[in-house]
Amino acid sequence: MKKLLFVGAEAMPFAATGGLGDVLGSLPSAIIEAGKGEVDVRVVLPLYRAVSDTWRSQMTKVYEGEVALAWRRQYCGIYSLVKDGVTYYFVDNKYYFDRDTLYGFGDEGERFAYFSKVAAELPRLVGYYPDVVHAHDWSSALTLVYINEKFRGVEGYENIKLVYTIHNIEYQGKYDFAILGDVFELDENSKHIVEYDGCINLMKGAIVSADIVSTVSKRYAEEICSPEYAHGLDRILRESSGKLTGILNGIDYNYYDPSKDSAIDTNYTWRSQKKKYENKKTLQRELGLPEREDVPMISVISRLASHKGLDLITSMIYNLVGERDVQFVVLGKGEAEYEDFFRGLERAYGDKARALITYDRDLSKRIYAASDIFMMPSKSEPCGLSQMIASRYGAITVVRETGGLYDSIKGFWMDGDKMQGNGFTFANYSAPELEERTSAAIDLWNDPELRTKFVGKIMRIDFSWKNSAESYLDMYAPLWN
Repeated sequence: MKKLLFVGAEAMPFAATGGLGDVLGSLPSAIIEAGKGEVDVRVVLPLYRAVSDTWRSQMTKVYEGEVALAWRRQYCGIYSLVKDGVTYYFVDNKYYFDRDTLYGFGDEGERFAYFSKVAAELPRLVGYYPDVVHAHDWSSALTLVYINEKFRGVEGYENIKLVYTIHNIEYQGKYDFAILGDVFELDENSKHIVEYDGCINLMKGAIVSADIVSTVSKRYAEEICSPEYAHGLDRILRESSGKLTGILNGIDYNYYDPSKDSAIDTNYTWRSQKKKYENKKTLQRELGLPEREDVPMISVISRLASHKGLDLITSMIYNLVGERDVQFVVLGKGEAEYEDFFRGLERAYGDKARALITYDRDLSKRIYAASDIFMMPSKSEPCGLSQMIASRYGAITVVRETGGLYDSIKGFWMDGDKMQGNGFTFANYSAPELEERTSAAIDLWNDPELRTKFVGKIMRIDFSWKNSAESYLDMYAPLWN
């Protein structure tokens, strides 16, 4: 039996804010299935206040004591529960994790240094010694540093292999060297591991500590070796390129399933596309838009930030909404200038546009089910899940060719009578290209026969975790003892 321990700051359905939570909530069970019972997969994450009483009632305490972090001796409780064959461990410390939100505090470095120290000690605390420890993003990066620097001489740790996944290279865990020992419990002999460009960089420390470094799409693995995408880490990634790989994420096909999704009004499949339009009419009614089946609904579901391509959308959307017979719905929160822009668009086109400045998972699923065209023109996108979800729900995607968008969506074209591709793509970071490709998607949608065939095709593309899980097993194979 192979043993694998994931370390991450969040996991669905317990506590999550984004893609990392989706991955750690879905990938572990997919690996168990792909491994045909030969892999024991476990996950460790903090026990946040957000974890509901429903889940807490199913937990068993497996450890209680103290864990040291520099001069601190902090209470540590470890609880476990089993879900979908995966054992999840929850690190309990109310001082660090009993807070209103998962992130956004001044002591973030200390909080996740403590979590990483517990994760590094977990094997000896609970008696589970994995063959591979796989840490994710900056918040668990120190786990790998601690294992190498503090635990290699401890019985059971000698042969543990280390994997690190970069989900978003923009957030690296940068700190001043003044807290190297006081907060991170590292001395001068370990300083060089986390030192980068004159400061502590926790992500860099994990990159050099790991046996394998992965990221969440093949294209992104290539992109982050260049200054344009690496946010300063391109040098160390080029030096580590021999151990760098990219594996495209998947989506949870049980959670995102239009045939049985309880969050949407009418369930449907690729064979019953007519029922999809019941969801559009329901959303039109809910939002006060004209109830028309014959008008394409374009949607954006995104954090409202410039790197998501919002500046491209704002540069062309007045033209598109003003000149074409369409409806436009945006869902998301973020930078004030974009929130205000979309509110202004709604005021200008009250019968065609709606700005929903919030985030709600069930509402997002209703929008996916109602949408005909989905725009995602990101400046950078490590993997992206929204384009996969949109396709699953039968919305034609318009994406920029970057990161996981490039790997998952290929441009539509007709090869004689045969359709190629599964969406509309553009290469340059250009508002006119986005507008032209969106117009092309509208034209396809306005051809009922072609639309039915194309939507049927994109709904059947396999974006599940199955292929990804098999790729992860291939990645681990050289590391198993």
